[in-house]
Amino acid sequence: MDKVYPSIDAAVADIPDGASIAVGGFFTAGSPVHLLQALARQGAKNLTVICQSMGPGNEDVTTLVTQGQVKKAVCNYPFYRSATRGASSPFEKAVRSGQVELEVYPMGTFIEKLRAGAAGLAGFYTPTGVGTVVEHGKEKRSFNDRDYLLELAINPDYAFVYAWRGDRVGNLTCRKTARNYNPEMAAAGTITIAAVEELVEPGGLDPDKIHVPGIYVQRVVKVERRNYIPSIE
Repeated sequence: MDKVYPSIDAAVADIPDGASIAVGGFFTAGSPVHLLQALARQGAKNLTVICQSMGPGNEDVTTLVTQGQVKKAVCNYPFYRSATRGASSPFEKAVRSGQVELEVYPMGTFIEKLRAGAAGLAGFYTPTGVGTVVEHGKEKRSFNDRDYLLELAINPDYAFVYAWRGDRVGNLTCRKTARNYNPEMAAAGTITIAAVEELVEPGGLDPDKIHVPGIYVQRVVKVERRNYIPSIE
């Protein structure tokens, strides 16, 4: 099955208002910026965005915030370290004013919530957060004399991922640290859209170096590689 779409705009055209979208990448490494820019042009609103960073080093997500498209964010790194920079951050201002709801999770819990969603699990128990404000509103149980909190799985409607190479049936190979969250998000998404730098025919990827099997990918779009000078300041 050929899963290639003719353009990034066509690949995101049917995303409805209210959708939840997991976005791969660690700051700018492996971030599907082309898909985020297309979503900004498309204009879907009341979105839940699930990603590593909502502001620092992720300006294309910030565009969705400034255009009023985001109602909720689930992330690891929401704010700048600088209070001065944070005071002018569109995302931080939106959270503080109540325009955007925010959930923050440490990286291990965050990715495990996505892995649980991909595996069809309802959730999992973790010791992370026990004895802190993180306990609020969560079930706590003891196993082998240690307390654990119940964390629920994340099941995004869509996943935006990025790959170095991909074939027409959705198999993907990422490059070095640009892999980061992309494989787990691809598996968790109900509809996964992959932006790939190099598009090859089926059989053109080394089977031992496929990081995302095509069964997890519904749409593929060819994009041009972009060069960034990343900063979180």
